[in-house]
This record gives sequence, C-alpha cells and structure tokens, in this order.
Amino acid sequence: MNYFKQTLILLLVISAINGMAQNNNYDKLGMQAWLKGDYKAAVTQLEKADTKDPNNAGVLKMLGYSYYQCGNFENAVSTYSRYITLKPSDYSAYYYRGKARLNVANDPKESLSQMRENFYLSALKDFTKAIEINGEEDAQLLQNRGLAYKDYAIYKSYKIKKTAEKTACIALFNNSVTDFQKILVMQPQRKDIISLVDYVKAQITSLK
Repeated sequence: MNYFKQTLILLLVISAINGMAQNNNYDKLGMQAWLKGDYKAAVTQLEKADTKDPNNAGVLKMLGYSYYQCGNFENAVSTYSRYITLKPSDYSAYYYRGKARLNVANDPKESLSQMRENFYLSALKDFTKAIEINGEEDAQLLQNRGLAYKDYAIYKSYKIKKTAEKTACIALFNNSVTDFQKILVMQPQRKDIISLVDYVKAQITSLK
C-alpha cells in the first residue's frame, strides 16, 4: 500500500470516528468490517446505519468508500455526493467520486451509455476540485486527472466528424500530457508516467 492510500485510509478512519456523534451497533459493526477490508459486510451494516441517521458524515464517508471498493460505482457516486454536501472541503471525497465516475464512463451499463460524456466531464471536475483543495503537489491526483483527460479524449476520438471536433480532442490529449509532465517534474523516474506521455503523444500524432 503506498503512502497516498495509507494517508487516505487514516483520514477516513479519523473523520468517520469524529462524524459519529453517537455510535449505534450498525456504526460499530460497519467500522469493524471496514477496518478489516470486508467491504461487502461494511456496506450491509453501514446502509442500516445510514437509514437510521442519513446525515452522519462518518457513516457516509465509509459507505461511499465501501461501495467503491465493491465496484458499486453508481452508489459510490451518490453517497459521496451526499457526503460532500456535509463536508465540501474534503478533497478525498472528490477524488473517489471522480474515480467512481471515471469507472462508470469507461465501462458503462447499457442504461448509462448515453451519459458517458457527462460522467467523463464530472470526473474531470472532481479531480480538478480535489487538486484545488489539496494542491498540485499531489502526484496521485494529477495522475488520475491525466488519465481522465486521456480516456475522455479517446472516447471523443471515435466520434470525430469535423475539424473542430478533432481540435477539441487534441486539446484534451494535451491536457493529459500537461498533468503527466507535472508529475515528472516532481518524480522524473516514473517509467509508468513516461510511457503514458509517449502513448498520448502518439495519439495526438495520429489525429494530425
């Protein structure tokens, strides 16, 4: 587990504990399962806790994260959205909501296929908000926004019919490169990021 994930989990635990004014059994059982990494069991208990106290920020944050870890990205998005109304300055909530939205966009259910562009745009907004709150020194946030720009540009590239659409697509790819290059300034030995830059630049070349 990298430092970023360790820090996020620690913050999740602290904020969850602080958000529980009066713990009930569902809260306790949900947190116990959550801390063990049993996210399915955590969802079961935390959903019950949420029903009893729908404005409990600690429960919502753990529940959103548990939904995400279970691959239930739509519920993760809606739960983090409720949490953000209570805690609008928590950058990690925007980060995970952005990741959930990007997952939906990249692998949409048939019922959501017409909404893919909205999910890409919303994911980009979430990552941008997380960066605004936590700063551009966070390589993980930059990497995820760079990936979102890349994935959105690839999606858009399949629909190009006019010169203006090609120009817009190249702009998205360039935004992706910009974020990846910011990471390389801080971490110049990141071979995975170097490979991503090369890949995105090749995509740009193919469109010219």
